[in-house]
Amino acid sequence: TLQNVTISPSENCTSPDFCWTEGNVTWTLKNITETEYISKCQHLFANSDLPDLAIGLILLALSLLVLCSCLVMIVKLLNSVLKGQVASVIKKTINTDFPFPFTWLAGYLAMLAGAGMTFVVQSSSVFTSAITPLVGIGVISIERSYPLTLGANIGTTTTAILAALASPGSTLKYSLQIALCHFFFNISGIILFYPIPYTRLPIRMCKTLGNVTAQYRWFAIFYLLVCFFLLPLFVFGLSLAGWAVLLGVCLPLFALFIAVVVINIMQKRRPEKLPEKLQNWDFLPIWMHSLEPWDNIIMASLAFCGKHCCGFCKCCKVNAEQEGAKDKQIKTTEVYENTMAMADEERGGRRAAAVASVDKTGTNNTAL
Repeated sequence: TLQNVTISPSENCTSPDFCWTEGNVTWTLKNITETEYISKCQHLFANSDLPDLAIGLILLALSLLVLCSCLVMIVKLLNSVLKGQVASVIKKTINTDFPFPFTWLAGYLAMLAGAGMTFVVQSSSVFTSAITPLVGIGVISIERSYPLTLGANIGTTTTAILAALASPGSTLKYSLQIALCHFFFNISGIILFYPIPYTRLPIRMCKTLGNVTAQYRWFAIFYLLVCFFLLPLFVFGLSLAGWAVLLGVCLPLFALFIAVVVINIMQKRRPEKLPEKLQNWDFLPIWMHSLEPWDNIIMASLAFCGKHCCGFCKCCKVNAEQEGAKDKQIKTTEVYENTMAMADEERGGRRAAAVASVDKTGTNNTAL
C-alpha cells in the first residue's frame, strides 16, 4: 500500500513531486508492505499458552517414549519371527565366511551391505537399531555386526554429500568440502580400527561392557551418563577456563588412564613382569577395583521399590528366577524350535550360578 511516511531531512526523497515539509518534519509517499496472518498454523500446541521451553520438554519426553517403545517392539517382533529354520538360515547366510585365503573378504562385503542399506533408508541410526536386537538374539555375531556398523557409518555420509550437491553454485565448493570431510573422517576410522585384526578394539570393548552390564544392570545407565553427559560437560568446563587448565588437568588423568590399561593387560598376560604389589589390585580399597560395593549401595537404595523395580532389585531377581524355573519346566514338555535361544538360556543359567557363587564367597577382583 502507498502510505505517507516521515523521513529525515538529509534523506533523499523518493520523488520531488511527492515530498513536502510540515515544520521540522519531511513527508513523502512510499510503498509499505504489510503481512496479515488470517489463520494460525495447525499443530499440536497451536492454541496452547505454554512457553516454548515447556513445549520443547514435552515433545522431548514424547519422542524418547516413542523411540524406546519402538525399540522394545522391534526386539519383541524379531524374537517372535526369527525362530527355528528362519533363524538358522539367516545366521548361516550373514555369518558365513569365504574359504581360505579369501576369509578376510567377507567383512568388507558386509561393509558394502551396511553402506547400501544405510543409503536406502538414509539413516544409520535406523540400520544399527535394527541389527542390535539381531545380535542380542544370536542371529548376527558381534564380529559380523562390527563391519556392518562401519559400513553404516560410510552410508550415512551420502546424505551430507547429496545435500551438498543440491547447494547453489556460490556455496557448492564449501558445502562439498565439509561433506567430504565427514566422509574421509569415517574412512580414517575404518582404516585405523578394522584392517588389522589386533586393532579391532571396539569388539573387545563391547564384549567387556556387555559382560559387566549383564552382571550389574545399573552400569548401562551409569555408562551413558558419564560418557555422554558428565565427561563432555567436564571437558567443556575446563576448556572455558583456558588451555592451560584443560591440559593441566586432562593430561595427568589421561596418563593415569593409559597406565591403568597397560597394567591391566600385563596382569592378564605377563603378571610375572610386574612388581609383586602390582600383580593384582588388592592393595587398593575394594570400592576402587570392584563394582560389588557400588552394586550393594545401589540395590539397597532401590530396595523400597518392591515388585515394581523392573528387575533391578535382588527381590525381583529371586522372583524372576523362580518364575523362570517354572517356565523352564513347562517348556521341557513342549517343542522349542529355536536351538540358539535354548543355548542362550543354558549359558544364562550357568552365568547366574557363577554370579551366585561370587556373592557367596565375596571374592570379586574386577580390574579398575
